[in-house]
Amino acid sequence: MPQAAPRAADRSPRNRPIRRLGALIACVFLIGATLGLPAGAEESFAFRQAVAEAAAADPALADFYRERGYDPLWTAGADRERRAALFEALDRAGEQGLPARRYGAEALRAAYEAAGSERARGLLEVDTARAFLAYAHDAANGVLDPVSVDPGIVRAVPRKNPLTVLRAFAAAEPRAFLRALPPGAPQYAQLLKAAGRLQAAAEAGGWGPEVRATKLAPGDSGAAVIALRDRMIRMGYLARTASAEYDGALQRAVQSFQVDNGLTDDGVAGTGTIALVNLGPEARLKSVLVAMERLRWMNGLDLGKRHVWVNLPDFTAKIVDDGKVTFQTVTVVGMNQADRRSPEFSDQMEFMVINPTWNVPRSITVKEYLPQLQRNPNAASQLRIVDRRGRVIDRNAVDFTQFTAQNFPFSMSQPPSERNALGLVKFMFPNKWNIYLHDTPSKSLFGKEVRAYSHGCIRLGDPFDFAYALLAPQTSDPVGEFQAHLQTRSENTLPLATPVPVHLVYFTAWPDARGRIEYRRDVYGRDARIFDALSEAGVVLPAVQG
Repeated sequence: MPQAAPRAADRSPRNRPIRRLGALIACVFLIGATLGLPAGAEESFAFRQAVAEAAAADPALADFYRERGYDPLWTAGADRERRAALFEALDRAGEQGLPARRYGAEALRAAYEAAGSERARGLLEVDTARAFLAYAHDAANGVLDPVSVDPGIVRAVPRKNPLTVLRAFAAAEPRAFLRALPPGAPQYAQLLKAAGRLQAAAEAGGWGPEVRATKLAPGDSGAAVIALRDRMIRMGYLARTASAEYDGALQRAVQSFQVDNGLTDDGVAGTGTIALVNLGPEARLKSVLVAMERLRWMNGLDLGKRHVWVNLPDFTAKIVDDGKVTFQTVTVVGMNQADRRSPEFSDQMEFMVINPTWNVPRSITVKEYLPQLQRNPNAASQLRIVDRRGRVIDRNAVDFTQFTAQNFPFSMSQPPSERNALGLVKFMFPNKWNIYLHDTPSKSLFGKEVRAYSHGCIRLGDPFDFAYALLAPQTSDPVGEFQAHLQTRSENTLPLATPVPVHLVYFTAWPDARGRIEYRRDVYGRDARIFDALSEAGVVLPAVQG
């Protein structure tokens, strides 16, 4: 069975001290067993000795069983319901995108049938506890370590101490405890339901023939229109009809599909729309399972109370109050380049800076502006060049060609103005990646469908309204207070009375207010890497399990 490997490893020379410790502990119980224990003490000792030895290499298991005098949690007759609850959870692990085979339920069942001695029962006791801890770890906080999958996912995942988990489970109603392990956010339950629907669609053969066309528009007719209509019907966008015409009903269905997929909702099925229409339920299921893993990484964060939600592939920033979106604006996020992709993490927004100075990051200074200055010392004239003492230098007095990215001795900044690269306000949640939300003078980019153009920070389409919404809980006149600071035309800081959690996230599948799943492009390729890592860990698509 899968848990046998650790016991084999324990026989290596480096683990002899651990085995000796387990044996020593067991001997203590043997002494106790000779002091008036009733009949059956020898069997009880064999069980406890096996538990002590098997648990010795794992500090959490060793402490847990030592605390309870090596009494069973799983293998006694009285533990039948607890054991049944665990097997029920393990049997359904695949539905949540977990690596079901990792927990070895089939091998454990066989071991329970075959256990013919107290020693075998003791070893099985610890094997069951290990399977439980592995499942609890994955179901509560995810299968993967996110940063090991992609360096841009710098989210801190809350992991519970396994000893704490064991203690809590031993004192709880088993089924209730296991049900409470996955995220309690309503979006997780909605994604789980969507996964079930997608599995059923895949098992039923998908959504019909693909649409063989490059563009379809109202007024068109023919086989490709029929295929488009059939897929809209099977995906739930259109009532069952029989027509070869691209009529008004089909146009409205296509528009709804476009909205749900972050496309321009013109009702015309162009190349981009048709490519997404032709995706099968298996592809969508991958997005949903990855979204569930991402939510497990955030388990424990309160997504009901007031927070800022920045979904990178959705190109939006939202303020959420009591689980409802109360403000929303479009965004521009980092370019799809290794050093410019916006990272994923959570923090606390503490203040806004009105009329900000842009202190150009060193990386931008030497990679972008230094080459320009070497060609023309008056390039980027909107920026000040400052020496280490804070003095503005005369550009024409410096030979910039003598410097490299390593020894360039100056810094660059842009004073407050409407043309400042940060616009007229930035929103700060201080972090080591120097990421923040801000205004921008480059408004034209907000009209594009895919908006990945920044150096990593998040540009807001409606920064003033965003500021007013943030200030509303702390003042009766948020517009007046903000504008008073703005009219000074000098840099000043306006603190938030209560810091607001901010979550930079990356969900390509996410339920809307109705519970309908919306999909977005995998602009950085992160979801593909996550699903590959999940597959390597043992996650399989339910539709192809067998």
